[in-house]
Amino acid sequence: MTFEQGMPTMIGTNAKVIKALETAKTLAKSNVPILVVGESGTGKKNLCQYISSLSSRGERPFFVVDCARDVSDVQNDILGHRDHEGKFHKGVLEKANGGVVVFSNIDALDESFQKKLYTILNELSDYEIDIRLMATTTKNLSKYVGAGRFYRGLYTFFSASQINLPPLRERKEDIPALTSFFTGKYSQEFSLGQVQIDQPVIDKLCNNYCTHNVRELEILLENALRNRQAGVLNVAALEAGERKQDIRNTDSEDDGFKLMTLRDAEKMLIKK
Repeated sequence: MTFEQGMPTMIGTNAKVIKALETAKTLAKSNVPILVVGESGTGKKNLCQYISSLSSRGERPFFVVDCARDVSDVQNDILGHRDHEGKFHKGVLEKANGGVVVFSNIDALDESFQKKLYTILNELSDYEIDIRLMATTTKNLSKYVGAGRFYRGLYTFFSASQINLPPLRERKEDIPALTSFFTGKYSQEFSLGQVQIDQPVIDKLCNNYCTHNVRELEILLENALRNRQAGVLNVAALEAGERKQDIRNTDSEDDGFKLMTLRDAEKMLIKK
């Protein structure tokens, strides 16, 4: 087991995952905007962090703006705002100078702000702001453009360099490695020592859970291990973990590979 400081875990032997990682490594050498596309829980924001960690900006500020919130909050986060006492708070475009800004759920960005953001992003150099720009989405933005729901200029700005992440159901062969990794992670966190994984657990996960995402798989295994004393992860523990939380109804936009602080990332295994 080897560890690399500041790099999030990207696990997989699936051809689509490998292609995404190789593309990420190539793009890390440049400064072009990037669009990461994938279903909820596939690892989009963490892939952005992976790209950042491989680039010359790896130790620079890294900000994520959730575009799914109220447009006024999004604008305040991006451009800055004054509080009720008149004090001005810088936006992320200024605070992240030299670093990276990720626009998460960019498909949810209010239509009234899309063209304005496009203009702002194209004028950053005029204000001596140097940042790497990325965006994530679960949607087919080209269809949104065709339907008049997304500004074409903003789509073109990001989509020239696009990375697609497959859902777990399309990378079923990675479930054993992911299960092993998350079991190791939480057995260490819960001081369980070495935990053996029964083969029926792997079989059940591959047969019953391949339609769900990596985040849900991690939550399931965390719950299954949380109250274990030691020893073996068996089907009974897995089913008990599922009863603790209805992961099948998870619908948040957090990534399957969690966005981590550098301290958290130091603990994470880099495994291809």
